[in-house]
Amino acid sequence: MAEDLLARLWTSGAGCLSVQVLQEFFVTITTKVPQPLPVDDATERVRELATWKVFSPKADDVLGAISIQKESKLKFWDAMVVRAAVELGCGVLWTEDLNDGQIIKTVRIQNPFSKTAPTPSKKRRTGSEPNR
Repeated sequence: MAEDLLARLWTSGAGCLSVQVLQEFFVTITTKVPQPLPVDDATERVRELATWKVFSPKADDVLGAISIQKESKLKFWDAMVVRAAVELGCGVLWTEDLNDGQIIKTVRIQNPFSKTAPTPSKKRRTGSEPNR
């Protein structure tokens, strides 16, 4: 499902993410996986992902994430990702780090690796995906 999701996001141009997710992705693929990518290859992957709609937080977004953290009992960095999805107008936030099926603010959390995850329709936009 995760590979299909990524392919669909690329094909449809519907992918959204935050600067924070780009940063975490780079660190993960260059240091935290069994076969890390060379920095130049990882840089190219980040460059490709940066063509998606990217959320760059401001000070008000930090305050908004603090509010989400308090309301939802999330870790702060997870709350920042949720805040980004909310601000991007996403209906679905694809992540394995939060509770599958949970709704926070206006965003439904969906685990792309869940065997019970519904197959996203072409009409429903989801990395994060903006609502249409």
